[in-house]
Amino acid sequence: QVQLVESGGGLVQAGGSLSLSCAASGSIFSINSMGWYRQPPGKKREVVAEITTGGSTNYADSVKGRFTIARDNRKNTVTLQMNSLKPEDTAVYYCNALTIRGNSWGQGTQVTVSS
Repeated sequence: QVQLVESGGGLVQAGGSLSLSCAASGSIFSINSMGWYRQPPGKKREVVAEITTGGSTNYADSVKGRFTIARDNRKNTVTLQMNSLKPEDTAVYYCNALTIRGNSWGQGTQVTVSS
């Protein structure tokens, strides 16, 4: 079992920046990739960015060049630096860990970007 605790998020004006952090605990050895997903109001959850244990990254087209995902395998944390935020980035952001037993999710943190 992997537990994920997110921090960060909040309210920011368009063009601003926010940083999200996620700390993993429990069966850390079982984690393959980690990532961030988001669920905008009234929409389905979608992937934002992913990073493997080896450091390979993948981004949604909508955030490429603006968001950066990073992982610290020593501290078992993953961060998402979000720059040049847009109102359409408003969503609940979830930390994800893909383990040998399936997906684990954080509780979610709200990011609101005002225009």
